Amino acid sequence: MVQEYQSPVRVYKHPFELIMAAYVRRFPKCPLIPMFVDSEIISESQSDDGCVLVTERRCTIDIEAPRLLKRIAGVDYLYFIQKNSLNRRDRTLHIEVHNETFSNRVIVRERCSYTVHPENESWTCFEQSASLDIKSFFGFESSAEKIAMKQYASSIKKGKEIIEYYLRELEKAGVTYIPRWTSTVDSGTVTWRHQLPPPSAARAIPVNSAKDGLHCKDSSCSAELVAGSPDDKLDADYIRRYLGDLTPLQESCLIRLRQWLQETHKGKIPKDQHVLRFLRARDFNLDKAREFLCQSLTWRRQHQVDFLLDTWKRPQLLQDYYSGGWHHHDKDGRPLYILRLGQMDTKGLVRALGEEALLRQVLSINEEGLRRCEENTRVFGRPISSWTCLVDLDGLNMRHLWRPGIKALLRIIEIVEANYPETLGRLLILRAPRVFPVLWTLVSPLIDENTRKKFLVYAGNDYQGPGGLVDYIDREIIPDFLQGDCMCDIPEGGMVPKFLYRTAEELESEENRLLTDSIYKSASIYKGAPYELLIEITEASSVITWDFDVSKGDVVFNIYHSRRAPQPPRKETHGIASLGAVNPQLIDKSWVLGQDYSMVEKALMCREGESVQGSHITRWPGFYILQWRFLSSAACAASSMPRVDDVLASLQVSSHKCKIMYYTEVLASCDFRGSMTSLESCHSGFSQLSGTTTSSTISR
Repeated sequence: MVQEYQSPVRVYKHPFELIMAAYVRRFPKCPLIPMFVDSEIISESQSDDGCVLVTERRCTIDIEAPRLLKRIAGVDYLYFIQKNSLNRRDRTLHIEVHNETFSNRVIVRERCSYTVHPENESWTCFEQSASLDIKSFFGFESSAEKIAMKQYASSIKKGKEIIEYYLRELEKAGVTYIPRWTSTVDSGTVTWRHQLPPPSAARAIPVNSAKDGLHCKDSSCSAELVAGSPDDKLDADYIRRYLGDLTPLQESCLIRLRQWLQETHKGKIPKDQHVLRFLRARDFNLDKAREFLCQSLTWRRQHQVDFLLDTWKRPQLLQDYYSGGWHHHDKDGRPLYILRLGQMDTKGLVRALGEEALLRQVLSINEEGLRRCEENTRVFGRPISSWTCLVDLDGLNMRHLWRPGIKALLRIIEIVEANYPETLGRLLILRAPRVFPVLWTLVSPLIDENTRKKFLVYAGNDYQGPGGLVDYIDREIIPDFLQGDCMCDIPEGGMVPKFLYRTAEELESEENRLLTDSIYKSASIYKGAPYELLIEITEASSVITWDFDVSKGDVVFNIYHSRRAPQPPRKETHGIASLGAVNPQLIDKSWVLGQDYSMVEKALMCREGESVQGSHITRWPGFYILQWRFLSSAACAASSMPRVDDVLASLQVSSHKCKIMYYTEVLASCDFRGSMTSLESCHSGFSQLSGTTTSSTISR
C-alpha cells in the first residue's frame, strides 16, 4: 500500500533570500539531524545570467532500524538523490528527492518548495509532499514501512526548527538582510544588481485565519476565503490556533481529505473542524474517515441539514415542554447544554409531535452546538471542537421506558453517532435513579466506545461533593435547580396535556410527509430487479434532467426510449419475481433491444457514494425509461473502467441490494435554454472518478 504525506503551508516571517542563506547552511551535514550523515554535490549548473541554479546531491542517511534488519538488507546506510532548482528571479526553490538504495524494491518520492508568500513578499512559504511504496523488502515490508514512517515523521517535526536555528546563527554573524537578486540588460551585456525590496508593513496574514469565519465576526469581512477554492490551503499556524496540536501525519490526513473533497465533492465543503472530527472518530485512518464522512454528507444533502437552523421553526409545544437548553460553558470553554430528562414527558412529546419532530429538535441542537464551538474558539483563543452535556435524571421513572419513546431515542442516538462524531466532550449524568441501569442497558450498545468513556454518572447528591460538578463547571453558573446560584431559563417540562395527542393515522401521515419533504425520492435496486422510472415526452427537444446519489452498492444507469407505452406490470408472488412486485418492470421481457426500444445514453457505472447529475435532450416524443440496475462485483471486474481508490469499497452491505435517492425533472426546450451549464452527465460527489459521460444520442 502506498503511504502518502502532504504538509500544511508553513510560513517563515523572513524574506526568501534570508531563508535560502539559512537553508544552504544545513549542507553538507546537519548536526541537528543525526540520521543525515553526509551529502556531496554530484552535479551543478547555472544559467548564463546566474538566475537559475540547479544542484544535485547524493545524501547519506542512517536509518534507526534493528541491527538484524540491516544485516538482512546488507546495508548500513541509505542513499538518496536530491535535486534543487533555485530560481532567484522568481524567488522559488523546488526540491525533488528519490531513493537510490533498494530502488527496485522501494519507491520513495519527496517534493518540497520554498516560495514567496502571496500576500506578503517579505515572508516565505514552505510546502512538502512525499510518498512511500514498498513493493518487497525481504519479507519485512510491514516493519520497514513502520520504521520509515516513524523516521520521516520525526524529521518533519525538526524541519522548521532547523531553518530557525540557522536563521539565529546568521543573526549572530550579523547577517539579518540579503538584497534581492535582479538583472538588467545594457547594450547586450547582462549585468547583475541588487535591489532593495519595497517597504512592506508587517501585518497578520489571512491565510486561513479568516477561513470559516473564525476571525471575521462581520459577514462582510473581505479577507474571508471561499470554501472549496483550489488556492485555499491550510497554514500550520492556523491548524495550531484553530484545530489544535496535530502530529505531522495527522496534519497530512486532514489536508489530503480536504483536498479530495475540494476536487470531487460538488457542493458545500464541510468546515475543517468538522472534517477533523471524522478523522478522529476513525483514528486518522484516511480511507475509513473518508467513507464515514461521505455517508454523512449524503445524509446531510438528502435531508437539507445545512439549512435546518434557518428553515425549521420549533413547534410551540416543544418550546413549552422540551426541558433542555444551552447554558454558558464549562471550565474548558466548551458550550454547556443542559437536559432535564427526568422532568420531560417523552411519551407525551412523541404522541403529540411524532418521532420526526423530536429528531429535528435534536439535530438543531447539534447544529447549534457546532456554531457555538466556533464562537467559543474565537472567544477563548484556543481550539474548542466539542461541547459538554449535563443530563439531570431527577424524576426519571418507568414511564420514561415507554417502548415507542425508547425506539425514538435509539433512532436519534444512531443518527447523531453517524453524523456528529467527536462532538461530545463530556456527558455529566446527575441524580441517576435506580431505573437508570435499565435505560443504560438499552442505549449503551449504540454509543461508540470512545464516547462512552466521556460519561460521568452521579447517583443521588454525589455530584455536590469532591470530584463532582464543581470540577467541571464554575460554581457561579451551576443552575439553581442543582442547588446553585445561577438562574436557568430552561423550561421545566411537565406533562403534555392529552388533548394535544394525535391519532396514529395523523402521526403516520405527518411522519411520511416529514420523511419525504426533500425533493429527492429513494429507491431500492435488487439483483435481478432493476428500478425503472417512466417519463412520457409529448414535445420533441424537451430535456430530461436527473440528479441521484448512490447510497448503497454499485449500480448501472441507463436511459431507454420506446414509441410503445409499457404495459402495466403483472404481479408476481413467488421466487425472484417477488422482487418485481417491489420494483415493477416497465421493459417487457418480450421486447427486443433495437426494435421495441433503444438505448439513448451510454450505460454509466456508478459507484457507491457517488453523486451523478446529467441531462438528455429528447429527439423524439414517446416514452423514456430511466433504469438503475444492480452492478455485481463480477461486472465491475470485467469492466474496462479503471479501478481507483474506491471510497466505500470496504463497506459492509447486502450483496443483492442497492439504494439510491434521486430527483428528476422534465423541462421544455424554451425553459432549458440558458438555465443549465452543461448537457453532460458527471460524477460530482464522493468519488475520484470525476468525468463526463458521452453526450446525448438520438433516439431511434
